[in-house]
Amino acid sequence: MKTIGIIGGMSWESTASYYKVINQAVKAEKGGLHCAKVVLYSVDFAEIESLQKSDEWDKAASILNHAAQSLEKAGADFVVLATNTMHRVYDEIKEGVSIPFLHIADATGQNLIDKGITKVGLIGTAFTMEQDFYKQRLKSKFGIEVIIPNGVQRRLVHDVIYDELCVGKISARSKQDFKTIIEDLTAEGAQGVILGCTEIGLLIDSSDTDIPVFDTTAIHAQAAVREALRQI
Repeated sequence: MKTIGIIGGMSWESTASYYKVINQAVKAEKGGLHCAKVVLYSVDFAEIESLQKSDEWDKAASILNHAAQSLEKAGADFVVLATNTMHRVYDEIKEGVSIPFLHIADATGQNLIDKGITKVGLIGTAFTMEQDFYKQRLKSKFGIEVIIPNGVQRRLVHDVIYDELCVGKISARSKQDFKTIIEDLTAEGAQGVILGCTEIGLLIDSSDTDIPVFDTTAIHAQAAVREALRQI
């Protein structure tokens, strides 16, 4: 079994979900007392969030580049970055390591294609919804059309992520708001909706809606397990 390197802490709430899903998947596959081999580098999200807000992505990239290098030195065979938003600096982080780096949008895109999805809604942070680094990768690599909520809805989603989910607050009102947004995206032609922030799965899952939702935390974590168990 390969050792999974996780860059986490963005937020620690969703990083805990990664650890749980990864180990559940290894147990399901191998049984007995098996669990995943994991090296975790958890950053201080307050520092990263401040750099996001001030548009200092290069400084954030430097922090995460150091984290990836530390994981490689610690024996990780490959790296996963346990956040959607910070894949904005994926290329800069990848440059610093010689081990594979599994992109969250690639795992998600492949899952969508396997399910026959060609047009999908995307909810996440404002950075993920409004900038091109995520949507364009899905389009160019997988031919998937991506639609996003309107401006008011995008602000609501962004604020719930940072003000509630990242600090462990789960609100019935926010759950209903997200369900409405998901329904609106479907009315615009989305065949499913990407939960494109690793905290959203703490609020919404497939039992909350008849509309297919794709939890990037679970999808990415399961991709990491497949890589860890893949024969060399």
